Order: sequence, then structure tokens, then C-alpha cells
Amino acid sequence: MTLVNELESLVPDLAKGLDQASSLEVLEELRIDFLGRKGRLAQIMGRLPELAPEERPVVGKTANAVKESLNNLFDQRKAALEDAREAEKLSRFDPSMPGRMPKVGSLHPVTQVMDEICQVFKGLGYDIVTGPEVENDYHNFEALNMPPEHPARDMQDTLYVTENILLRTHTSPLQVRTMKERKPPVAAIAPGKVYRRDSDLTHTPMFHQIEGFMVDRNVSMADLRGTLTSFLQQVFGKNTKVRFRPSFFPFTEPSAEVDISCCICGGEGYKDGAPCRVCKTTGWVEILGCGMIDPEVFKSVGYDPEEYSGFAFGLGVERVTMLKYGIGDLRMFFENDVRFLRQFA
Repeated sequence: MTLVNELESLVPDLAKGLDQASSLEVLEELRIDFLGRKGRLAQIMGRLPELAPEERPVVGKTANAVKESLNNLFDQRKAALEDAREAEKLSRFDPSMPGRMPKVGSLHPVTQVMDEICQVFKGLGYDIVTGPEVENDYHNFEALNMPPEHPARDMQDTLYVTENILLRTHTSPLQVRTMKERKPPVAAIAPGKVYRRDSDLTHTPMFHQIEGFMVDRNVSMADLRGTLTSFLQQVFGKNTKVRFRPSFFPFTEPSAEVDISCCICGGEGYKDGAPCRVCKTTGWVEILGCGMIDPEVFKSVGYDPEEYSGFAFGLGVERVTMLKYGIGDLRMFFENDVRFLRQFA
């Protein structure tokens, strides 16, 4: 039998084999047998050098035609088998059966609380401002009345990139940046991530903070108290009690810590007869720091402290979230346990 006859015989041999192929797996075995690198077609063509030069063009032309025929046969049979497999699947499909609802994700609880806080202050007329997380020393410290030798810098546990560049330790630099860009009256909040060299059961190197401030003529501590009381009662409930305690911050004077009645025990100090683990029987929990903006800060942004006054406050979003939902372990926010997260869907 000549090579041409052997090549032409491949087509009927394959057609016979395809008729008996009942699955895509068997079809693939046939493809390898006929068209693989060591298949029947390749073996015949491997004998081409044995032919006389004048016979090789005829055999080559026949081989190309046979290869095309073989591929067409495979494609046709493959399409038929795929259609049969799909038809079998559809035959088992019952359109009257109820469908499976896809699992729906949700915003992270910290994100939800941050959005809620922003909505409260937007309702009070505040703008939302954002800015760089990689800051310079001037905006993060000096403009906020913390010169290089100031002891309050030690409280920040700063993560420095270079001597003058750092990861912001609070969102307060946006207070400086915003006041430089705008003239009073101005009221804004600055939500975002902040970073400190701190990591234990109650602290993380990255957390979320919201800075807020208002500047205008004749702004007083009474305005600050009324604003924060309204905000805290909208977030924690209208029966929430609020108290201010004297404190110190380098960029506000006077300064205060703000406490709210414990939302776990209702301010009683005890829950179900046992001492409250959140307020430690005091009935109060610290929630944020605040105060009247220091005149030195006004000078650094070009405001006249004799003409304008204002207040500022800052709060940790994780702390608000923990108190709002009674979460006892800060690490739960970062472990991404779906069982925990789906409770906030």
C-alpha cells in the first residue's frame, strides 16, 4: 500500500471509531491516536523522506487534505457529544424547583458606623474632607502646636518613613489643610485610616478615626457640647447621657474628654447582677476627646484668633463600633471571620 493510500484510509478508520465514541473522553483518546504528535498521521508522514523527490509533493498535498478531513470529523462529533451532554443536564432540570439564593455580602461594621457618623454630621451641616495618609511632620505635629521637643509627640507612637515624612497618627492634619484652603465659617469632618506603632489586645497599628471641627465668630464651648450631645444621642440613643471632663490636648485649650452612659449596662454599672466589664461599675465610658481650637493653631493657618474661635474633636471609629454593638475583642474587626461579619448584613 502506498503512502497516499495509507493516508486516505485514515478518514474511514476515524469515521468508524467516531461512530463508537460515546463520550468526550473517548473522543480525546481518538484525537491523540490519529492526530497526536506520535499519532498515525505523524507516523505516516515520518516516512516521507523515504520517497523519491518527485513523489513528495503529491503525498504532502494528500496529507494536508486528510488532516483537514480528520479535524472536521472530530469537530462535528465533539459538537454532537457536547449537545447531548447539555441535553442530558437539561432533562434533569426542574424549573418548578425554588432557586438557591446567592450569599449576599455587606459592608464591614466599622465602615457602617463610619458612614453613619458621617451622615449625622452631614445632617448638622458639616462637609466631609479627605487627605493623604502619608503626611509631613509640619501638618501632623508642628501646625497643631506640637514642635519637635513637645512631649505630646511621645504619645503618638509615630511610624516614620523618613525624618520628616510619616504615616499620619491622626486625621487632625486635615483640620490644618482645610483651614488653609477655606475661610471661616467652616465646619468639616475628616474620616480615615491612621497609623501608630502600637499592637496589643486593645490596639492595632492601623485604625480609623474621625476628626471634626467648626470655626466661625463667637463659637463657644456651649456649641461644642450641644453638637457632640446631639451626635452621640443620634448614634447611641436619645436616652444616652453625656458628660465632659477636663483634659489636655496640645491643639485645643480648654480641652475635655467626653464620656457617655454605658450602653452595655445602661449606666447602672451592673448587668444581670454582675459588674459590667465595659464600664467597670462606673456607669460611664470614654468616647472621644475635644476642646476649643488653640490660638496657636489659628496662627499657623492664617486665621486671626482675636476674630475667630472654634472647636475640634476626634474619635476612634473602632471604639464607637465596639460600644454600639457590644463587641468585646478589637481583633474581631480584622480576622475576617464570616460568622462574625454576616451578623451585620
